Amino acid sequence: MATYLQTPLKKFQTMKFRLIALIISATALTSNAQINLNKAKSSVNQATNQSAASNAARGAGLSNDEVIRGLKEALSIGTKNAAGNASVTDGFFKNALIKIPFPKEVKVVETEARRFGMGSQVDKFVMTMNRAAEEASKEATPVFVNAVKTMGISDGLTILRGGNNAATTYLQGKTSAELTAKFSPIVKKAIAKVQLTKYWKPIITAYNRLPMVRKQNPDLDKYVTERTLAGLFLLLGQEEAKIRKDPVAQVTNLLQRVFGGK
Repeated sequence: MATYLQTPLKKFQTMKFRLIALIISATALTSNAQINLNKAKSSVNQATNQSAASNAARGAGLSNDEVIRGLKEALSIGTKNAAGNASVTDGFFKNALIKIPFPKEVKVVETEARRFGMGSQVDKFVMTMNRAAEEASKEATPVFVNAVKTMGISDGLTILRGGNNAATTYLQGKTSAELTAKFSPIVKKAIAKVQLTKYWKPIITAYNRLPMVRKQNPDLDKYVTERTLAGLFLLLGQEEAKIRKDPVAQVTNLLQRVFGGK
């Protein structure tokens, strides 16, 4: 009888020990996970603090005039690189960040055109818009560089110690209207060169013939101009960030002094 009672007792004790072991193991795993999380947070905070300290130290010992010249030189070099990358075949079309899509305000035109079997024409139209942007980008450098040279900057250190694309953002805010006015005829010429209208006209004509639809006639020149400039500014921002971070991209003594602290 005693032996019979000991068997379930032993089983119970065994289960109890296993349960205690599982609890200890789970606690250890949770503790390790928390330690790893704390380490990760510490690394991120350390990197953030180092970046902030680096930005705050930039420009130390330099005159405001020298910093401004450095910023303008960075934008000029960045513009040349950005325009160079954008102006090659597929520079816009195969770059998902700047590719020009079918105009959103007339998305219904694309939807209906594809529904009626004009998908190929729509695709050619989109590609040709991007070809126009690539063609226009070939003439972007002097327009942008001139805007950079004539741009007024009062406090260079504030921009230098700002975000990775602070100078690009400043340039965009100060010169967008001027650049749009000067760039519009360049885009218009590019649109004519790649024969964008030839691909657009069949699509919009077929759509406008549909019964009970609101006739559409978007300003393609304006749309392509705006999207081309937006794409070039995005690429310029990337170039600025590269100059700020990568010593290899600081190709002149001035850039090395302003951005590299040399």
